[in-house]
Amino acid sequence: MRADRLVSLVLLLRQRGRLTAAALARELEVSTRTVLRDVEALSAAGVPVYAERGRHGGFALLPGLRTELTGLTHDEALALLVTGGGRGEHGFGLGPALASALRKVVDALPAGSRAVAGDAVQRLLVDPEVDLVAHRPVPEDVPGATLAAVRRAVLAGCRLRIHYAPAGQGPRWRTVDPIGLVTVRDRSYLLATRDGADRTYRLSRVQAAEELPEPARRPDRVDLDEIWRERCARFRFGGDQVTVPARVRPGRQEDLVGTALAVRAAGPDVDGWLRLEVTFQDRRHAEWALWRLTTDAEALGPAWLRTALHDRAAAIAARYGAG
Repeated sequence: MRADRLVSLVLLLRQRGRLTAAALARELEVSTRTVLRDVEALSAAGVPVYAERGRHGGFALLPGLRTELTGLTHDEALALLVTGGGRGEHGFGLGPALASALRKVVDALPAGSRAVAGDAVQRLLVDPEVDLVAHRPVPEDVPGATLAAVRRAVLAGCRLRIHYAPAGQGPRWRTVDPIGLVTVRDRSYLLATRDGADRTYRLSRVQAAEELPEPARRPDRVDLDEIWRERCARFRFGGDQVTVPARVRPGRQEDLVGTALAVRAAGPDVDGWLRLEVTFQDRRHAEWALWRLTTDAEALGPAWLRTALHDRAAAIAARYGAG
């Protein structure tokens, strides 16, 4: 909304001083022409915005404009700035709203607290783009209009019509009763029911969405955390599970166990290794888990798994063989 954008523009100028029209356009995600119109509207409304021409020119505010926020401690403000600034752009399409809210929080702090909080934020980093060994997975892309329709239906308690494409299948329309939204490791899911049965939809596979006028058939209160745990457990312990007898070096036991659904038995082996009986979601899961441990683990069965690991190792050896 334009009113929110005008407030954000004023707060940006308060916090950063002089900014060019191009810089304001980038921050507000609008065109330069829109920024110029907004500045003109602010000036007409009596907000003290002035322009400085020249190479280092831009727009600035005359001193004296203040906003108020009571009851927020330094640590509370710091928590909002650090956690909100880290990954807000992936929060169900609410990134721009979060950025606007954070600007208001900063502006409302006393001058001394603003300086301290600004320095502290530079020294705390939450969930960076890379870790010590790998890049963080790229967040899944969900069209803004689709995400907004899903979010509105979830919050308003309305039924939802989605054009959904399951993995390996074509898309088709279905009507669901939305319960809530969950984000896990940069992947977002819609928890819903369809004809009374639990359903979990990956938002990146929703190609279009329409909020319907009729109310959703769902309880008034919900424990999303508990629902998510139950659905995860159902996913893990359903399907074509595979149980694998295996040996593993003691130092790599956690690496194997940490990827499995369950460990049914464990004991020492004759050469100091550990013998385990490990359950995986399916064949592909089992092959991946054993392969990643290279020679630090050995699948004792089934025969198809040993053959698959042998064939994969033979293909790698052939690829990198001499000559």
